[in-house]
Amino acid sequence: MDNRHKTNNAMTVVEIIQSMMAPAVMISACGLLILGMNNKYSMVINRIRALDEEKRKLKQMAEENSLNAHQEKRFNSIDRQTGKLAFRIKMVKNAVVCYSTAVALFIITCLGIGLNIVFNNFDISGLVVVFFLLGMLSVFLGIIYAVKEVMKGYEIIYIEIEES
Repeated sequence: MDNRHKTNNAMTVVEIIQSMMAPAVMISACGLLILGMNNKYSMVINRIRALDEEKRKLKQMAEENSLNAHQEKRFNSIDRQTGKLAFRIKMVKNAVVCYSTAVALFIITCLGIGLNIVFNNFDISGLVVVFFLLGMLSVFLGIIYAVKEVMKGYEIIYIEIEES
C-alpha cells in the first residue's frame, strides 16, 4: 500500500508537469516570434534613419541649387517610403506587444495550473483555460500584425523598384 501511494504521488507530479508543458511550449514559441520581430524592428529603424539622412542631403542640395529630375524623383520616393515605414514600425510594435502579452498570459496559465493542483479545495481550471485561450488569441493578433507588416514591406520594396 505504501508503494501504491508513492506511485500515485509520482503520477500526480508527472501529470502536473505534463499539464504545464503546453503553456511552456507556447512561451518558448512566443520568445522566438518576439526575437524575429525585434530583428525586423531594428532593420526598419535603420532603414528609416538611412532614408532620413538621404532626405536631409537632398534638402540641402535643393537649398543650394535646384534638384534635377532624378533627385526630385528620389526625394518623392523617400517621402512615400518613410510614411509606409512609419506604419510598418507600428505593426512590428503591435506584434511584439501581442506576443509579450501572450507570454504573460501563458505564464499566468502555468501558475494557475500549479495553484489549481496544489490548492485542490477550489477549482480554477475554467479560469486557467480562459487565460490560455486569451494567450492564443494574443498570438493570433500578433500574427495578423506581422502579416500586415510584411505586406507593407512589399509595398515599400515596390516603390524602390518603381524608382529604378
